[in-house]
Amino acid sequence: MVAMDSQVQPVLDPAIAADAPPRFHLLSKPSGSTCNIDCKYCFFLSKEALYPDEKHRMSDATLEAYIRQLLESHRLPEVTVAWQGGEPTLMGIEFFRKAVALVEKYRQPHQVISQTFQTNGVALDDEWCAFLKANHFLVGLSVDGPRALHDAYRVTRAGKGSFDLVMNGLKVLKKHQVDFNILCTVNAANQHHGRRVYQFFRDELGATWMQFIPIVERATEQTLSIANLGWSTGPREKRLLYTQTGSLVTDRTVGGEQYGQFLIDIFEEWVRHDVGKVFVQMFDVTLEAYFGRHKLCIHAPTCGKGPALEYNGDLYACDHYVEPAFKLGNIHQTHMLQMVASPAQRTFGQNKRDLLTTQCQQCEVRAVCNGGCPKDRFVQSKDGEQGHNYLCHGLYKFFTHSREAMQRMGDLYSSGQQPSGVMQQITALDARRGAYAPCPCGSGRKLRFCHGARLTLAPHDRADAPAAS
Repeated sequence: MVAMDSQVQPVLDPAIAADAPPRFHLLSKPSGSTCNIDCKYCFFLSKEALYPDEKHRMSDATLEAYIRQLLESHRLPEVTVAWQGGEPTLMGIEFFRKAVALVEKYRQPHQVISQTFQTNGVALDDEWCAFLKANHFLVGLSVDGPRALHDAYRVTRAGKGSFDLVMNGLKVLKKHQVDFNILCTVNAANQHHGRRVYQFFRDELGATWMQFIPIVERATEQTLSIANLGWSTGPREKRLLYTQTGSLVTDRTVGGEQYGQFLIDIFEEWVRHDVGKVFVQMFDVTLEAYFGRHKLCIHAPTCGKGPALEYNGDLYACDHYVEPAFKLGNIHQTHMLQMVASPAQRTFGQNKRDLLTTQCQQCEVRAVCNGGCPKDRFVQSKDGEQGHNYLCHGLYKFFTHSREAMQRMGDLYSSGQQPSGVMQQITALDARRGAYAPCPCGSGRKLRFCHGARLTLAPHDRADAPAAS
């Protein structure tokens, strides 16, 4: 065991720093896997099995080691201090007051610090939001759509929907004018409702930045039945440790093709009305890829610059690989930059490129897709090669569908114009198609009755709709 309260901290070797990544994005989990709700698809709740006899709370010594090492590891001025979980609000405000003070203590004069905070929103109140606003935190709020879609899997420990609790948290965020964005998982419950989910976030929640994360829960023949129950036999039972193994998926998992159609359903709304006003992470990174820039590890050629830090200082290769085989070490024993620059982590990141299937290597959208996340590569390619991406059909569908509009936006940008000019171009294309032509989203409906018209949300989809009795 590491002596967590030890004041002796590893020193950064200048030779290692010179050959290390100039920046990286580390997700810190100060409360470990501990959470105050019980989302059925949450793979991270099971990580309690890694530390079964410990209280999952980051000590002051680990907090200081983390902040100090993070700031001295970056050679570029922009540094993000990212808090995630579990649920970080469980640490209490005083913990984060200390964190803010330590950032100021160790921040170098040239550094610009951004603080991000991912939360389910349940515990947010006036005190929390006043603190977040005063210290310029960007808050990521987890919401899966209107009430029925959100409550399908995002439930309390009592098994009840968490929608009303989350909306109360959002109300207080808005009251204090805290910057927020929406993180939405795409799963079996909401996969057929892309446009409805998007418009709910835009029109009801007032979100202008959102990301959509596919839920892909892997399982084996031996674990599938317990996985479908939520990785345990009951709400009070210990969970089976989730690892990236198995070629089966749970019944909560989004379908591969459905994920692509979900994105297309949103894209066709966005490209007509919201370019430059609403920012969707997947659309932003796709457009960037047409200029050869890759800001998101999932669709970059290589990865390995997104490690995860557990509450006790253990550092893992990636948030999705917090499991024994991918533990890099502990920051109380080894400086984090030495671990990020280690041969093991370099190999982990380069394998994303080097282990592509032949189908991926020859794919027409490889330059923007790059095979997707390695965690999802567990099915066979069309040639029978193992290690192909489960989401391939959907990713291919989205990237080919959006290609023409993306190229139009790229041309506008390259000529010194705003990409939002594409909306006028799409309007002209719609006029030439005619109102009764098939909608380009592929729904089979006429344009006039699909993306050619504004969708009106049903009363039960409103954020202030009463809960069902």
